[in-house]
Amino acid sequence: MVNYHIQLRGQVDEADLNSMSPLQMVRESGDTAVTQFSVHTDQSGLIGLMRHLQGLGYIFLSITTCEERSG
Repeated sequence: MVNYHIQLRGQVDEADLNSMSPLQMVRESGDTAVTQFSVHTDQSGLIGLMRHLQGLGYIFLSITTCEERSG
């Protein structure tokens, strides 16, 4: 399980997105051009989320990982 940072084109409302999403996403930043969310999941969860967001018509700008380190 890792944290994924997902950038979507345009302004996206966190509440609207999470009401339909299979995973709860946290909005990190956003303006009229780009909205960045984070989600904590595994690869299969990320793939399901990507398919869901693509089906809703969202355009991905980037997806990056930020692995949590213990200790």
